[in-house]
Amino acid sequence: MSEAADHLRVALGQMCSATTHAPNIAVMQEFARDAAAAGADLLCLPEVAGLMCRDREKALAQVKTASEDPFLDAARNAARRHNLWIQAGTTPIRPEGAEKFRNHAVLIAPDGDVVAVYDKIHLFDIALDGQAPIGESSRFNAGDQAMLVDTPWGPWGMSVCYDIRFAHLFRDYAKAGARMIFVPSAFTVTTGQAHWEVLLRARAIETGSFIVAAAQSGSHEDGRSTYGHSMVVAPWGEILLDAGTAAPALHICDLDLSRADHARAQIPNLSNERPYQLSRKDARIKARNPNEI
Repeated sequence: MSEAADHLRVALGQMCSATTHAPNIAVMQEFARDAAAAGADLLCLPEVAGLMCRDREKALAQVKTASEDPFLDAARNAARRHNLWIQAGTTPIRPEGAEKFRNHAVLIAPDGDVVAVYDKIHLFDIALDGQAPIGESSRFNAGDQAMLVDTPWGPWGMSVCYDIRFAHLFRDYAKAGARMIFVPSAFTVTTGQAHWEVLLRARAIETGSFIVAAAQSGSHEDGRSTYGHSMVVAPWGEILLDAGTAAPALHICDLDLSRADHARAQIPNLSNERPYQLSRKDARIKARNPNEI
């Protein structure tokens, strides 16, 4: 195998996706054109880039299998037209015969071929104080396969949004050699304000990897609001890019992926880990019987 290249120019497209494919395709095509003009090697899009629609009946009328999905087809054509790698965020797909969707991520090579796929493993089933519960699993089936893909720049890992809270997935990617990990996202405003930056930085530092997280931002057609702040975080924890809240907007960031190798050489925590057993003791003080002397 030839030695991995180190220098990568990444374009992050921050979106405010609509409830139909066509306007999202138009934004993606503009991003691809502008990313190529800026000399980018790779375009990264956010979660639900292809379709953000919580009206189930409206979504059912549009969501197709991966091979029939119009957004993925357009992204493949854009990659081919502009000689560009595209991590197409995610889009909902519906496998043949399935009742529920999959939150489906792909990596597309410059020849238009889909070289890696990943279905979101950890679904966003949460209940925030003062807000209605969010149950992604009521509409989506979870994936069960992590995906590490070998590229000219070395291995890249794939994840989606809520996966960021499951550190073992990122550690497994790093132990398998990932220099960069994608986190396309649509974070809520509440959780974004509290946790977005610190989670991205933690995963980068723990794994010695670049974390590339394109995000949704703004008030969406289907009534949801998302946090924005697409980010690129370096293996030492520095924020190389914070896109703020404007959407749609394209941002360019230059990466030296050898920094992942250097960070791991300095702090080899991936190889320093030790096996252990978890013990548990009951140290609670039992109530004294008042009749006892």
